[in-house]
Amino acid sequence: MKKIEISKESIGKWRVKKIAVIGAGIVGMPMAALLARARIKIGSGAPAGVTVIQRNSPTSGWKVGAVNSGRSPIGGIEPELDRIVGEAVAGGFLKASHDYGEIRDADVILICVQTDKKGFAPDYGPLNAALHSASRELEKKSAEKIPLVVFESTLAPSSMTTLIREHFRKYGLEDGKDILLGNSPNRVMPGRLVERIRSSDKIVGGLDPLTPELIRRLYSHIVTEGKLHLTNSITAELVKTLENAYRDVRIAFAAETARYCDARDIDFYRVRERVNYSLSWSDGASGEPNAVPIGGLLIPTIGVGGHCLPKDGILLLWRAIEAGKDLSRSLIMESRRINDESPSEAIRLAESHFGVLSGRCIALLGTSYRFDSEDTRNSPSLVLAGALRKKGNKVVLHDPFVKPDDANLRAYGLEANFTQDAGRALNEASIVFFCTAHRKYSDEIETIIRLGPKIEGVFDGCNLFSADRFSDAGIGYAGIGRGRNAPSEELIRFVCEGFTALERGFANEIQDFIDFANSRFAADDFNRLDYREVKRIAGTCVTGCRMLDPGRIKAIPAYNDFNPRLLSPLTYT
Repeated sequence: MKKIEISKESIGKWRVKKIAVIGAGIVGMPMAALLARARIKIGSGAPAGVTVIQRNSPTSGWKVGAVNSGRSPIGGIEPELDRIVGEAVAGGFLKASHDYGEIRDADVILICVQTDKKGFAPDYGPLNAALHSASRELEKKSAEKIPLVVFESTLAPSSMTTLIREHFRKYGLEDGKDILLGNSPNRVMPGRLVERIRSSDKIVGGLDPLTPELIRRLYSHIVTEGKLHLTNSITAELVKTLENAYRDVRIAFAAETARYCDARDIDFYRVRERVNYSLSWSDGASGEPNAVPIGGLLIPTIGVGGHCLPKDGILLLWRAIEAGKDLSRSLIMESRRINDESPSEAIRLAESHFGVLSGRCIALLGTSYRFDSEDTRNSPSLVLAGALRKKGNKVVLHDPFVKPDDANLRAYGLEANFTQDAGRALNEASIVFFCTAHRKYSDEIETIIRLGPKIEGVFDGCNLFSADRFSDAGIGYAGIGRGRNAPSEELIRFVCEGFTALERGFANEIQDFIDFANSRFAADDFNRLDYREVKRIAGTCVTGCRMLDPGRIKAIPAYNDFNPRLLSPLTYT
């Protein structure tokens, strides 16, 4: 068959009658719902229909029935999503199916399957299974149909140019001839799924310069308040993993600073406010637990969870790790180690206030990794529960949104330790850890105290309370960063200078990876990485990704006995 010529003219003649979305999770479901609600007419007089494809697994198969009955399968508090799904299904524009055969006549296919890491490499098992099923059906499509395949999944840099393109080739499907491959890694956040798609800037990549033009034409119907940034696929991959890796680094530096402050009874939040003001990078999150921190120095908690931060730095560096590059001085790798220590550091801090915890009954309030969400992926609450059980504690986890049959509860062997009944969780507890800043907990703290007649101490691991909330009840209070003393001017100056050195070091690490990736994977000028473009697009992330340019680190500061591990890898350059 003759290779098609993708051109401005062919874009103008593009027709979209059917959109298939593979995956009914926190990415696929809101994308499908918004595409259906948009009543998109591209090259056709009738609005495009949207079909969600969900594999019929024991844990997720039920989602098809939920969608077809007009209900969103996403739990927690998700403003607008339930209503949009219900209206789209009732209008006949949205449905769900277990049958991958539905994609055979689709004009657009969105891949919204979770990716993870396994050790220091991507775990593309679920993604590959979905692509295998999809490819078998696309082999049967008509020769005239050339569907646009867009990956919303997070991918390690170079995956589109190597793994993804090669996968489809095994089924006789060539990019630019039988299919068009693009990627637009999501920037969604549980609790704000619809809002983020509608109002956030979105990255749009492709292996061919004109493929992103098609994606922009489609996505402009749902990204109505944000901008679409067109680029190549590897830039889209790098920016998505970089945004989360940089956030992970900033959390780790905040954690090191808070640990220093806690050991000396210094108020970390005063440090944070002063430092971020000096950096001109402030937010309102210090005093608002349900605000998303976007300042320079972020907020340390009992740990870093979710589907992005714990893995994306590893995905970013995967090809460098695979090639055996020396990463002993990597800020990204050291940050992972620091943040993974947070649950055990929380136990240590609690014991410094409340005495040895071993043998005591402990309630952990908040099992999901994020407030007002049911998402338990990589939740530090589960790690904390496991560590406390090893110490001989009786542990009860509570969450108003997490389901008792949650897959991650099962994976950690904690089903019997979990309850949605606050009374059961608190009845015997002597120490209560607040692990997740659900609004319900702060709104109902008086009820929580009444339900726990044996509570001796409260540990605030998510910046939810202040000490005066418990003083009248005679309950001890401690929390991460909740020291009583004001920081010295010297400490403020050190943290500011240290953060700036860290920014430069991170930029240098990214530039080093870009040079490496270009030498290995840039087949032509279009598919090259450029730091300036990476920095520009990353700067559009709503959670704050303000990057410096790479260059010489003029000085590495020093302060008394505070020696952050994240500053030790930095060198003068």
